[in-house]
Amino acid sequence: MKPSEIRALKAKDIDKTLADLKQELFNLRFQQAVNQLENPARIRAVKKDIARIITIKKEAELAKKEQR
Repeated sequence: MKPSEIRALKAKDIDKTLADLKQELFNLRFQQAVNQLENPARIRAVKKDIARIITIKKEAELAKKEQR
């Protein structure tokens, strides 16, 4: 997921996407533990997407604080 795509989403959609990605990461780690993971690179991609979302949420939060 690209940062521009994340910034285009509304706050509720961002939160839902974040929750979905965290659930997917949990499932991928579980698959890895039982040796059923087909694409190990997906774990890294999901972790990066989670980090991007958290970063963009923090940027928006700081921007709101500066406007006050």
